Amino acid sequence: MQSAAASDTSAPVWVVCLCAAWCVACREWQPVFEDLARRHPGLRFAWVDIEDEDDAMGDVDIETFPTLLVARGGDALFLGPVLPSVPGVERLVTSLQAQAQPSANVAPTAKVLLTRLQSGVLARAAL
Repeated sequence: MQSAAASDTSAPVWVVCLCAAWCVACREWQPVFEDLARRHPGLRFAWVDIEDEDDAMGDVDIETFPTLLVARGGDALFLGPVLPSVPGVERLVTSLQAQAQPSANVAPTAKVLLTRLQSGVLARAAL
């Protein structure tokens, strides 16, 4: 994975895992995700428990875990469930970093969620 965004090197890339403490898959994925964060210090990673951050989640309903939100600066690049796989997440983030602009396929709720998370949750949840 690249360490900086392709279109704007000053914009940080966030890889945010949206999970829940009660979720077995999330508990198993968390140490692997934390290791992924340590291996890619040029990216910002956060682990957000959707129940602890219910207010920030707003109307976004996460039904499948883990779900990732990948963002560059203020642009949501991806919001969706992923398999808990390091190679898969690395490929996803690398391909998103290469995009000059966010895809039109990203749900509008992803941008709203990103804005809410940037208002304090990401600073608390950063790895």
